[in-house]
Amino acid sequence: MQTLALATILLPFVGAALTLLAPKTAAKWLGQLFALAATISVATLGYQFHLAGQMPSTVDLIKIGDTTLFGLTFDSISTLIGFAVVFLGLLVCVYSSAYLSEGNREHPHEGRPRYYAYLLVFIGAMAGLVFSSTLVGQLFFFEITGACSWGLIGYYEKPKGLRAAIKALLITHIGSIGLYVAAAWLFSATGTFSLSSMAGLDETGKLVVMFGILFAAWGKSAQLPLHAWLPEAMEAPTPISAYLHAASMVKVGVYIFARGIISMGNVPHIVGTVGVIMAIITLLYGFAMYLPQKDLKRLLAYSTITQLSYIFLALSLSIFGSELALKGGIAHIFNHAFAKSLFFLVAGAFSYTCGTRLLPSLRGVISRLPLLGVSFCVAAMAIAGVPPFNGFFSKYAIFAAGFNLSHQFILLLPLMILALTESVASFAWFLNWFGKVVPGKPSAEVAAAQPVPLPIKLVLVVLIIMTLCSSFIAASWLG
Repeated sequence: MQTLALATILLPFVGAALTLLAPKTAAKWLGQLFALAATISVATLGYQFHLAGQMPSTVDLIKIGDTTLFGLTFDSISTLIGFAVVFLGLLVCVYSSAYLSEGNREHPHEGRPRYYAYLLVFIGAMAGLVFSSTLVGQLFFFEITGACSWGLIGYYEKPKGLRAAIKALLITHIGSIGLYVAAAWLFSATGTFSLSSMAGLDETGKLVVMFGILFAAWGKSAQLPLHAWLPEAMEAPTPISAYLHAASMVKVGVYIFARGIISMGNVPHIVGTVGVIMAIITLLYGFAMYLPQKDLKRLLAYSTITQLSYIFLALSLSIFGSELALKGGIAHIFNHAFAKSLFFLVAGAFSYTCGTRLLPSLRGVISRLPLLGVSFCVAAMAIAGVPPFNGFFSKYAIFAAGFNLSHQFILLLPLMILALTESVASFAWFLNWFGKVVPGKPSAEVAAAQPVPLPIKLVLVVLIIMTLCSSFIAASWLG
């Protein structure tokens, strides 16, 4: 498993170097090849972990004296999320091979080698962060993802995109200060950076370390007050929006928060209280902000902020002793990654074939572009939490855990009612746009649509299947 994990992390970095050295025409093929190799590696790792009885284990790799700087952790959570971020990276590489072409009606442009190089490095960094067993290892890969996001958000080199890239880099780097503080405090108190040592901290140490991690998580996962970078980051190519801002980068925050909770064990309740309150505030803010949006990508950006708030809510509830909340939150990380990636890639397909992603200009999609119409419908229902799609099952676990805890902590009841109200309202809003976009007579833009390339179709079909299957995969894997 150690060799497979290292291969999953290092193969994308090797691929990135070769992609930069290869001819431009070979870049997209090398990107897909190395993303596929990393996916095979992480899938084999998961299989080996299953054969070993899914027993958690940790391997120390880089040490100075008795201090472990970097190691690998293997458990149900790291193998599940590791598979998601690498597999979705492969799907985005395949999608990008068709999207970044002269046939794209919104952005006619052949993909440059640096696009695929940045994407591969991001895949490797995400794998490294997920499997890291130390805070300093998480911090190292945390910063690499920030640098890659800067390069990819500003990829088109337009002034607005370059400003958005700098904004994302600065705000997420401000968030990373919390992780620096957490790592420094953990080392000063225990002499190690290992996540497992967090359980031995005193009350003050636990508060400092967990609030430091939570602050870093808010920055990376675009939560109030560090949320402003995500809507602006929609200047990135749409496949990048799908990967960085739905499947991977924004999941860094919730993942490190979840890993901190699991490692610490007995987390002070004040951390959970702050986490729940901020999650509800951000959730309601995100919903209010996507109501006026007409650009599908900006609508999805605010929807992402809201869905990440549900994960923070679940993880914060788990601090009060709910295992169901913890598993529901982890499952929602997995489920949302596939559902929101599908939605973003539908937006990209609209841009490619119709030349626009503005919702008022899209009408009658189902008659002219049936796959895109079905994909829009599936993605909307999955995000809103409608059965039998994946968002329903993880959201149900979160709500069940929250209302169950409200018997013990009565102040949770009004907060859970607010969250439930937002969930119903978001479904109504997506249903409203579904009625305006999918049925009816095609608009001029839709009527003039060009054919959707095969790689884009294949990726959409795979993601539709995953919106039906991922919740069962997560439930089975997490037990």
